Amino acid sequence: MLQLENIYAGYGQTEVLRDVSLNTQDRGIVSILGHNGAGKSTLLRTAVGLIKPSSGKVIFKGEDITGLPPHKRVRKGMAYVPQGQLSFEQLTALENLQVVADQQRGVKPSVLVDEALDRFPALKAVLGRHGGLLSGGQRQQLAIARALITRPEFLILDEPTEGIQPNVVAEIQATVRDLAREGMSILLVEQHVGFALSESHTYYIMAGGRIVKSAPAGIDAQSEVRSALAI
Repeated sequence: MLQLENIYAGYGQTEVLRDVSLNTQDRGIVSILGHNGAGKSTLLRTAVGLIKPSSGKVIFKGEDITGLPPHKRVRKGMAYVPQGQLSFEQLTALENLQVVADQQRGVKPSVLVDEALDRFPALKAVLGRHGGLLSGGQRQQLAIARALITRPEFLILDEPTEGIQPNVVAEIQATVRDLAREGMSILLVEQHVGFALSESHTYYIMAGGRIVKSAPAGIDAQSEVRSALAI
């Protein structure tokens, strides 16, 4: 689904990613693990087109999309939920969903909104509340629901459970699990190692802007990964 080939990228003159190569399958979850500052978010931003690599290739469904802007990557089936529970703070939760649904082609916006709310039914109680007044967990659910309105084939999630109350963490993890089992491809940066490894088919560990390890995931990999991350 997604291939990164020998990617070098960063911000201005600061190089963050160094010779990063990564492959994902066309179904299921691939997880990226590593400490803060390892380059995980930069890798995701490069994959979605928010950062242009200085060298290397981004290939999506067999097509070189290295020079393609983010909105065209979305049209090809890619969606991205950045770190930080982002929402349009001056819009209500419903308006946050509608503004994305109105841009989609061939499907009634109300159908897309209903599909998103079926994933996160707890949002139905706060549809009239402005985004800036939602809790962190509600904003994160809203951000993921907004991404799902585009009906992506490939979903990129950056720390979707960071700083969120435990009951909402469980709901988000269940949704990610369900999406993968339904056939969606997901690239996941996640702080909960147990969840990431139990649901992924492959994991990558990043350090210093490089991939330092990749291996099949699974419950049995937890001790090895925790040792590598010293957690």
